[in-house]
Amino acid sequence: MSIASPTFRKIELSNPAIDAAGLGFATVKSRALGRRADVTLFVPSQARGTRDLPIVILLHGAYGSHWAWAFKGAAHVSAARLIDAGELPPVALLMPSDGLAGDGSGFVPGEAGDAERWIIEEVPALAREIVPGCSPRSPLFVAGLSMGGFGALRLAGKYPRSIAAAAAHSSMTEAAQLETHLEEGICGWSAAPADRSVLAALTGAAGPLPPIRFDCGRDDWLIDANRTLHRELDRAGIAHRYVESDGGHDWTYWTRALPDTLLFFGEVLRDLNQSGESK
Repeated sequence: MSIASPTFRKIELSNPAIDAAGLGFATVKSRALGRRADVTLFVPSQARGTRDLPIVILLHGAYGSHWAWAFKGAAHVSAARLIDAGELPPVALLMPSDGLAGDGSGFVPGEAGDAERWIIEEVPALAREIVPGCSPRSPLFVAGLSMGGFGALRLAGKYPRSIAAAAAHSSMTEAAQLETHLEEGICGWSAAPADRSVLAALTGAAGPLPPIRFDCGRDDWLIDANRTLHRELDRAGIAHRYVESDGGHDWTYWTRALPDTLLFFGEVLRDLNQSGESK
């Protein structure tokens, strides 16, 4: 939950009812960011002995940090349930902070640090170093909510050869949508089109795009932006999966929506495994 404060602009609090069992935490000094950064991680027991363990990175929204997906969205609980049921292959779940510059970085390169390189290069490297089974051959999946959705979809366009699939919930689609939500604005962010627009990043991809899925609640203030992105991607002939359902821009919606993203990643993994076996 978020609470008002006379001292801080915004206070984000974890939900004490969510079980922390199975979670780990890491702090590293990021060269890309030029400062320390934190990662919450979940590795299921079923991952023991797995080679090339898939890596799933979940990106938080504005005002959030590394713990938000676990302690507000119960991401590890959803992943564990799907893995236990055999609906999702074992994966390493990594939930990094964005570098904590101001109210949010947009996960783009900027004067305050290169949050994009932190996510696309350093977080997977961290997984390979501290999670048994993760390797340079581990498929990489990226998803996010709101600001994190903006980051995940852009990364799919900018790094199509590195990302196996990308997904977003309630995604911001243009950097300008963040302007009024960040006290510092977006001054100092990269002005490259692919860093300011999801559509520009996806239509400008240097190579075939990975599978893409995004969804949005019908009561979300970003619903029109997501519908527009869906139409423009259709117009550009870019394959994607778009879903609308009841809900708003909140953790009730994101907690309910995340399993659909994880199942989508599971589908992609099965396709990758089948194509590998057929070679």
